[in-house]
Amino acid sequence: MSRYWSDIVHRLTPYVPGEQPVVAHPVKLNTNENPYPPSPRVLEAIRQELGDAGESLRRYPDPTALKLREAVAAHHGIRAEQVFAGNGSDEVLALTFQALLKHDKPLLFPDITYSFYPTYARLFEVDYRTIALDDSFAINVDDYTAPNGGVLFPNPNAPTGRPLPLAEIERLVARNADSVVVIDEAYVDFGAESAIALIDRYPNLLVVQTTSKSRSLAGMRVGFAFGNPALIDALNRVKDSFNSYPLDRLAQAAATAAYEDDAWFRDSCAKVIASRERLAAGLTALGFEVVPSAANLLFARHEGYDAATLVLRLKGKEIFVRHFKAPRIDQHLRISVGTDAECDILLNALRDIFSAYVG
Repeated sequence: MSRYWSDIVHRLTPYVPGEQPVVAHPVKLNTNENPYPPSPRVLEAIRQELGDAGESLRRYPDPTALKLREAVAAHHGIRAEQVFAGNGSDEVLALTFQALLKHDKPLLFPDITYSFYPTYARLFEVDYRTIALDDSFAINVDDYTAPNGGVLFPNPNAPTGRPLPLAEIERLVARNADSVVVIDEAYVDFGAESAIALIDRYPNLLVVQTTSKSRSLAGMRVGFAFGNPALIDALNRVKDSFNSYPLDRLAQAAATAAYEDDAWFRDSCAKVIASRERLAAGLTALGFEVVPSAANLLFARHEGYDAATLVLRLKGKEIFVRHFKAPRIDQHLRISVGTDAECDILLNALRDIFSAYVG
Protein backbone atom coordinates (compact mmCIF):
# COMPACT_ATOMS: atom_id res chain seq x y z
CA MET A 1 0.00 0.00 0.00
CA SER A 2 1.26 3.46 -0.89
CA ARG A 3 0.12 7.03 -0.48
CA TYR A 4 0.57 7.35 -4.25
CA TRP A 5 -2.18 4.86 -5.01
CA SER A 6 -5.37 6.18 -6.55
CA ASP A 7 -8.69 5.69 -4.77
CA ILE A 8 -9.70 2.99 -7.22
CA VAL A 9 -6.56 0.94 -6.52
CA HIS A 10 -7.38 1.02 -2.80
CA ARG A 11 -10.84 -0.38 -3.57
CA LEU A 12 -9.75 -3.18 -5.90
CA THR A 13 -9.72 -6.88 -5.07
CA PRO A 14 -7.68 -8.28 -7.99
CA TYR A 15 -8.57 -11.48 -9.80
CA VAL A 16 -6.46 -14.44 -8.66
CA PRO A 17 -5.53 -16.83 -11.51
CA GLY A 18 -4.95 -20.52 -11.01
CA GLU A 19 -1.61 -21.58 -9.56
CA GLN A 20 1.21 -22.16 -12.04
CA PRO A 21 3.13 -25.08 -10.46
CA VAL A 22 6.92 -24.93 -10.33
CA VAL A 23 7.42 -28.67 -9.84
CA ALA A 24 9.02 -30.64 -12.66
CA HIS A 25 6.14 -32.87 -13.78
CA PRO A 26 2.83 -31.66 -12.37
CA VAL A 27 -0.55 -33.11 -13.23
CA LYS A 28 -1.97 -29.67 -13.94
CA LEU A 29 -5.76 -29.77 -13.83
CA ASN A 30 -6.41 -26.32 -12.35
CA THR A 31 -6.48 -23.77 -15.20
CA ASN A 32 -8.63 -25.44 -17.90
CA GLU A 33 -5.89 -25.60 -20.49
CA ASN A 34 -6.26 -28.04 -23.37
CA PRO A 35 -4.18 -31.16 -22.64
CA TYR A 36 -3.31 -31.52 -26.33
CA PRO A 37 -0.96 -29.35 -28.43
CA PRO A 38 -2.21 -27.00 -31.15
CA SER A 39 -2.34 -27.92 -34.82
CA PRO A 40 1.05 -28.51 -36.48
CA ARG A 41 -0.01 -25.76 -38.89
CA VAL A 42 0.27 -23.32 -35.98
CA LEU A 43 3.95 -24.09 -35.47
CA GLU A 44 4.62 -23.84 -39.18
CA ALA A 45 2.82 -20.51 -39.40
CA ILE A 46 4.95 -19.13 -36.55
CA ARG A 47 8.13 -20.33 -38.29
CA GLN A 48 7.07 -18.71 -41.54
CA GLU A 49 6.20 -15.44 -39.81
CA LEU A 50 9.59 -15.35 -38.11
CA GLY A 51 11.55 -16.24 -41.24
CA ASP A 52 15.26 -17.00 -41.03
CA ALA A 53 16.22 -13.78 -39.25
CA GLY A 54 13.00 -12.70 -37.58
CA GLU A 55 12.87 -9.69 -39.92
CA SER A 56 9.10 -9.23 -39.54
CA LEU A 57 9.40 -8.58 -35.80
CA ARG A 58 10.85 -5.11 -36.35
CA ARG A 59 7.55 -4.02 -37.91
CA TYR A 60 4.25 -3.43 -36.14
CA PRO A 61 1.54 -6.02 -36.64
CA ASP A 62 -1.71 -5.33 -38.49
CA PRO A 63 -3.74 -3.30 -35.96
CA THR A 64 -7.00 -4.64 -37.42
CA ALA A 65 -5.90 -8.32 -37.57
CA LEU A 66 -7.78 -8.48 -40.87
CA LYS A 67 -6.43 -11.82 -42.15
CA LEU A 68 -7.24 -13.44 -38.82
CA ARG A 69 -10.71 -11.92 -38.66
CA GLU A 70 -11.42 -13.10 -42.19
CA ALA A 71 -10.38 -16.67 -41.29
CA VAL A 72 -12.54 -16.63 -38.16
CA ALA A 73 -15.48 -15.10 -40.03
CA ALA A 74 -15.24 -17.79 -42.71
CA HIS A 75 -15.23 -20.50 -40.05
CA HIS A 76 -18.44 -19.16 -38.52
CA GLY A 77 -20.15 -18.14 -41.76
CA ILE A 78 -20.28 -14.43 -40.92
CA ARG A 79 -18.57 -11.24 -42.14
CA ALA A 80 -15.21 -9.89 -40.99
CA GLU A 81 -16.83 -6.63 -39.85
CA GLN A 82 -18.79 -8.70 -37.32
CA VAL A 83 -15.55 -9.90 -35.67
CA PHE A 84 -13.33 -8.11 -33.15
CA ALA A 85 -9.92 -9.54 -32.21
CA GLY A 86 -8.15 -8.82 -28.94
CA ASN A 87 -5.40 -9.95 -26.60
CA GLY A 88 -7.26 -12.92 -25.13
CA SER A 89 -10.94 -12.95 -24.24
CA ASP A 90 -10.11 -11.25 -20.93
CA GLU A 91 -9.02 -8.12 -22.79
CA VAL A 92 -12.07 -8.38 -25.05
CA LEU A 93 -14.27 -8.52 -21.95
CA ALA A 94 -12.45 -5.57 -20.38
CA LEU A 95 -13.07 -3.48 -23.48
CA THR A 96 -16.70 -4.64 -23.47
CA PHE A 97 -17.18 -3.38 -19.92
CA GLN A 98 -15.92 0.04 -20.97
CA ALA A 99 -17.61 0.24 -24.38
CA LEU A 100 -20.99 -1.42 -23.83
CA LEU A 101 -21.75 -2.21 -20.18
CA LYS A 102 -21.18 1.04 -18.28
CA HIS A 103 -24.66 2.56 -17.95
CA ASP A 104 -26.92 4.06 -15.31
CA LYS A 105 -28.59 0.71 -14.59
CA PRO A 106 -26.80 -2.29 -13.04
CA LEU A 107 -25.12 -5.03 -15.01
CA LEU A 108 -26.59 -8.46 -14.24
CA PHE A 109 -24.55 -11.66 -14.00
CA PRO A 110 -24.79 -14.93 -11.98
CA ASP A 111 -23.67 -15.20 -8.37
CA ILE A 112 -21.54 -18.21 -9.28
CA THR A 113 -19.62 -17.43 -12.44
CA TYR A 114 -16.27 -16.29 -13.81
CA SER A 115 -14.72 -14.34 -10.95
CA PHE A 116 -13.17 -11.75 -13.27
CA TYR A 117 -16.61 -10.17 -13.82
CA PRO A 118 -16.88 -8.45 -10.42
CA THR A 119 -13.21 -7.47 -10.67
CA TYR A 120 -13.82 -5.70 -13.98
CA ALA A 121 -16.99 -4.12 -12.63
CA ARG A 122 -15.05 -2.59 -9.73
CA LEU A 123 -12.14 -1.55 -11.94
CA PHE A 124 -14.34 0.25 -14.47
CA GLU A 125 -16.84 1.41 -11.83
CA VAL A 126 -19.76 -0.46 -13.38
CA ASP A 127 -22.70 -0.98 -11.05
CA TYR A 128 -23.73 -4.64 -10.94
CA ARG A 129 -26.14 -7.07 -9.34
CA THR A 130 -25.66 -10.82 -9.07
CA ILE A 131 -28.49 -13.25 -9.82
CA ALA A 132 -28.52 -16.53 -7.90
CA LEU A 133 -28.22 -19.78 -9.82
CA ASP A 134 -30.79 -22.37 -8.81
CA ASP A 135 -29.96 -25.30 -6.53
CA SER A 136 -28.63 -27.32 -9.49
CA PHE A 137 -26.38 -24.40 -10.55
CA ALA A 138 -28.55 -23.63 -13.59
CA ILE A 139 -29.30 -20.17 -14.98
CA ASN A 140 -33.00 -19.24 -15.10
CA VAL A 141 -33.45 -16.64 -17.84
CA ASP A 142 -36.68 -15.42 -16.23
CA ASP A 143 -34.51 -13.98 -13.45
CA TYR A 144 -32.94 -11.52 -15.91
CA THR A 145 -35.97 -9.40 -16.76
CA ALA A 146 -35.40 -6.43 -14.43
CA PRO A 147 -34.25 -3.14 -16.01
CA ASN A 148 -30.50 -3.39 -16.47
CA GLY A 149 -27.45 -1.92 -18.12
CA GLY A 150 -26.48 -5.27 -19.63
CA VAL A 151 -26.50 -9.01 -19.01
CA LEU A 152 -23.33 -11.14 -18.92
CA PHE A 153 -22.67 -14.82 -18.32
CA PRO A 154 -20.55 -17.67 -19.68
CA ASN A 155 -22.09 -20.50 -21.65
CA PRO A 156 -21.19 -23.08 -20.50
CA ASN A 157 -21.01 -21.35 -17.16
CA ALA A 158 -17.78 -21.29 -15.21
CA PRO A 159 -16.78 -22.79 -12.86
CA THR A 160 -19.76 -25.16 -13.06
CA GLY A 161 -19.55 -26.22 -16.72
CA ARG A 162 -23.36 -26.32 -16.98
CA PRO A 163 -24.67 -25.14 -20.39
CA LEU A 164 -27.78 -23.13 -21.26
CA PRO A 165 -29.71 -24.19 -24.39
CA LEU A 166 -29.60 -21.81 -27.34
CA ALA A 167 -33.38 -21.38 -27.27
CA GLU A 168 -33.14 -20.06 -23.71
CA ILE A 169 -30.33 -17.68 -24.68
CA GLU A 170 -32.46 -16.35 -27.53
CA ARG A 171 -35.37 -15.84 -25.17
CA LEU A 172 -33.13 -13.86 -22.80
CA VAL A 173 -31.68 -11.72 -25.61
CA ALA A 174 -35.14 -10.95 -26.98
CA ARG A 175 -36.39 -9.93 -23.53
CA ASN A 176 -33.48 -7.49 -23.05
CA ALA A 177 -33.70 -5.56 -26.31
CA ASP A 178 -32.79 -2.28 -24.59
CA SER A 179 -29.41 -3.51 -23.29
CA VAL A 180 -26.45 -5.53 -24.49
CA VAL A 181 -26.38 -9.24 -23.69
CA VAL A 182 -22.85 -10.70 -23.60
CA ILE A 183 -22.40 -14.47 -23.85
CA ASP A 184 -18.89 -15.55 -22.87
CA GLU A 185 -18.27 -18.76 -24.82
CA ALA A 186 -14.78 -19.72 -23.66
CA TYR A 187 -15.84 -23.39 -23.38
CA VAL A 188 -18.59 -23.63 -26.01
CA ASP A 189 -16.71 -25.95 -28.37
CA PHE A 190 -16.81 -28.82 -25.86
CA GLY A 191 -20.53 -29.45 -26.17
CA ALA A 192 -22.70 -26.33 -25.96
CA GLU A 193 -24.50 -24.36 -28.68
CA SER A 194 -22.93 -21.10 -29.84
CA ALA A 195 -25.03 -17.95 -29.90
CA ILE A 196 -23.08 -16.65 -32.90
CA ALA A 197 -25.97 -18.04 -34.96
CA LEU A 198 -28.18 -15.29 -33.46
CA ILE A 199 -26.07 -12.18 -34.07
CA ASP A 200 -27.72 -11.29 -37.39
CA ARG A 201 -31.15 -11.24 -35.72
CA TYR A 202 -30.27 -9.41 -32.51
CA PRO A 203 -28.29 -6.14 -32.64
CA ASN A 204 -27.91 -6.24 -28.83
CA LEU A 205 -26.06 -9.58 -28.73
CA LEU A 206 -22.29 -9.84 -28.29
CA VAL A 207 -20.59 -13.25 -28.20
CA VAL A 208 -17.05 -13.61 -26.82
CA GLN A 209 -14.74 -16.55 -27.58
CA THR A 210 -11.09 -17.50 -27.09
CA THR A 211 -8.41 -19.65 -28.68
CA SER A 212 -7.11 -20.62 -25.24
CA LYS A 213 -9.26 -23.72 -24.72
CA SER A 214 -10.44 -25.62 -27.77
CA ARG A 215 -7.58 -24.46 -30.00
CA SER A 216 -4.79 -25.00 -27.44
CA LEU A 217 -3.42 -21.45 -27.67
CA ALA A 218 -3.63 -20.22 -24.07
CA GLY A 219 0.00 -19.10 -24.40
CA MET A 220 -0.70 -16.87 -27.40
CA ARG A 221 -3.53 -14.75 -25.88
CA VAL A 222 -6.06 -14.37 -28.69
CA GLY A 223 -9.77 -13.72 -28.16
CA PHE A 224 -12.73 -12.50 -30.19
CA ALA A 225 -16.08 -10.78 -29.99
CA PHE A 226 -18.86 -11.39 -32.51
CA GLY A 227 -21.81 -9.10 -33.03
CA ASN A 228 -23.51 -6.35 -34.95
CA PRO A 229 -20.96 -4.03 -36.65
CA ALA A 230 -22.11 -1.17 -34.40
CA LEU A 231 -21.09 -3.14 -31.31
CA ILE A 232 -17.78 -4.08 -32.93
CA ASP A 233 -17.19 -0.42 -33.76
CA ALA A 234 -17.63 0.48 -30.08
CA LEU A 235 -14.97 -2.05 -29.11
CA ASN A 236 -12.60 -0.73 -31.76
CA ARG A 237 -13.09 2.84 -30.56
CA VAL A 238 -12.09 1.85 -27.01
CA LYS A 239 -9.21 -0.35 -28.24
CA ASP A 240 -7.79 2.43 -30.35
CA SER A 241 -7.99 4.78 -27.38
CA PHE A 242 -5.95 2.32 -25.32
CA ASN A 243 -3.74 0.04 -27.48
CA SER A 244 -3.97 -0.04 -31.26
CA TYR A 245 -1.75 -3.15 -31.51
CA PRO A 246 -3.12 -5.71 -29.04
CA LEU A 247 -2.17 -8.76 -31.11
CA ASP A 248 1.43 -9.36 -32.12
CA ARG A 249 2.45 -10.90 -35.45
CA LEU A 250 3.07 -14.38 -34.06
CA ALA A 251 -0.28 -14.50 -32.27
CA GLN A 252 -2.12 -13.46 -35.43
CA ALA A 253 -0.30 -16.04 -37.54
CA ALA A 254 -0.84 -18.80 -34.99
CA ALA A 255 -4.55 -18.14 -34.50
CA THR A 256 -5.18 -17.88 -38.25
CA ALA A 257 -3.54 -21.26 -38.81
CA ALA A 258 -5.52 -22.78 -35.94
CA TYR A 259 -8.80 -21.71 -37.52
CA GLU A 260 -7.72 -23.01 -40.92
CA ASP A 261 -7.15 -26.54 -39.55
CA ASP A 262 -10.70 -27.53 -38.76
CA ALA A 263 -9.99 -31.27 -38.68
CA TRP A 264 -7.36 -30.88 -35.94
CA PHE A 265 -9.70 -28.66 -33.93
CA ARG A 266 -12.58 -31.13 -34.12
CA ASP A 267 -10.40 -34.11 -33.25
CA SER A 268 -8.94 -32.31 -30.22
CA CYS A 269 -12.40 -31.36 -28.94
CA ALA A 270 -13.67 -34.91 -29.42
CA LYS A 271 -10.80 -36.32 -27.37
CA VAL A 272 -11.43 -33.85 -24.53
CA ILE A 273 -15.17 -34.62 -24.53
CA ALA A 274 -14.50 -38.37 -24.37
CA SER A 275 -12.03 -37.89 -21.50
CA ARG A 276 -14.51 -35.64 -19.66
CA GLU A 277 -17.22 -38.31 -19.73
CA ARG A 278 -14.73 -40.96 -18.64
CA LEU A 279 -13.49 -38.78 -15.77
CA ALA A 280 -17.05 -37.92 -14.71
CA ALA A 281 -17.87 -41.62 -14.51
CA GLY A 282 -14.72 -42.27 -12.46
CA LEU A 283 -15.50 -39.47 -10.00
CA THR A 284 -19.09 -40.61 -9.66
CA ALA A 285 -17.89 -44.12 -8.87
CA LEU A 286 -15.81 -42.63 -6.04
CA GLY A 287 -18.89 -41.00 -4.56
CA PHE A 288 -18.58 -37.48 -6.01
CA GLU A 289 -21.59 -35.46 -7.09
CA VAL A 290 -20.65 -34.13 -10.53
CA VAL A 291 -22.44 -31.21 -12.18
CA PRO A 292 -23.36 -31.99 -15.83
CA SER A 293 -20.71 -30.28 -17.95
CA ALA A 294 -20.35 -29.14 -21.55
CA ALA A 295 -16.91 -27.64 -20.89
CA ASN A 296 -13.37 -29.02 -20.54
CA LEU A 297 -13.84 -29.08 -16.77
CA LEU A 298 -15.86 -30.85 -14.09
CA PHE A 299 -17.34 -29.29 -10.96
CA ALA A 300 -17.67 -31.88 -8.21
CA ARG A 301 -18.14 -32.32 -4.48
CA HIS A 302 -17.94 -35.25 -2.09
CA GLU A 303 -20.12 -35.25 1.02
CA GLY A 304 -17.59 -37.28 2.96
CA TYR A 305 -14.46 -35.22 2.34
CA ASP A 306 -13.54 -31.58 2.81
CA ALA A 307 -12.66 -29.90 -0.50
CA ALA A 308 -9.84 -27.71 0.83
CA THR A 309 -8.21 -30.72 2.47
CA LEU A 310 -8.47 -32.74 -0.74
CA VAL A 311 -6.78 -29.94 -2.67
CA LEU A 312 -3.84 -29.91 -0.26
CA ARG A 313 -3.46 -33.68 -0.28
CA LEU A 314 -3.57 -33.79 -4.06
CA LYS A 315 -1.02 -30.99 -4.21
CA GLY A 316 1.25 -33.10 -2.03
CA LYS A 317 1.13 -35.64 -4.85
CA GLU A 318 1.88 -32.86 -7.41
CA ILE A 319 -1.69 -32.94 -8.72
CA PHE A 320 -3.29 -29.51 -9.02
CA VAL A 321 -7.03 -28.79 -9.08
CA ARG A 322 -8.93 -25.54 -8.34
CA HIS A 323 -10.85 -24.68 -5.18
CA PHE A 324 -12.91 -21.52 -4.66
CA LYS A 325 -13.49 -20.31 -1.10
CA ALA A 326 -16.85 -18.77 -1.94
CA PRO A 327 -20.36 -19.20 -0.55
CA ARG A 328 -22.31 -22.16 -1.95
CA ILE A 329 -19.26 -23.69 -3.67
CA ASP A 330 -16.59 -23.96 -0.97
CA GLN A 331 -16.97 -27.75 -0.94
CA HIS A 332 -16.57 -28.13 -4.69
CA LEU A 333 -13.48 -28.85 -6.76
CA ARG A 334 -13.10 -27.56 -10.30
CA ILE A 335 -11.13 -30.15 -12.23
CA SER A 336 -9.79 -29.48 -15.70
CA VAL A 337 -10.05 -32.40 -18.12
CA GLY A 338 -6.59 -33.75 -18.86
CA THR A 339 -5.46 -36.65 -20.96
CA ASP A 340 -6.81 -40.07 -19.99
CA ALA A 341 -3.45 -40.80 -18.37
CA GLU A 342 -3.63 -37.62 -16.26
CA CYS A 343 -7.23 -38.35 -15.28
CA ASP A 344 -6.22 -41.86 -14.19
CA ILE A 345 -3.43 -40.41 -12.02
CA LEU A 346 -5.99 -38.15 -10.36
CA LEU A 347 -8.51 -40.94 -9.78
CA ASN A 348 -5.86 -43.28 -8.37
CA ALA A 349 -4.60 -40.51 -6.06
CA LEU A 350 -8.13 -39.88 -4.80
CA ARG A 351 -8.55 -43.59 -4.08
CA ASP A 352 -5.33 -43.55 -2.08
CA ILE A 353 -6.39 -40.41 -0.17
CA PHE A 354 -9.82 -41.81 0.61
CA SER A 355 -8.41 -45.11 1.84
CA ALA A 356 -6.17 -43.27 4.33
CA TYR A 357 -8.42 -40.30 5.06
CA VAL A 358 -9.18 -39.23 8.58
CA GLY A 359 -11.80 -36.44 8.53
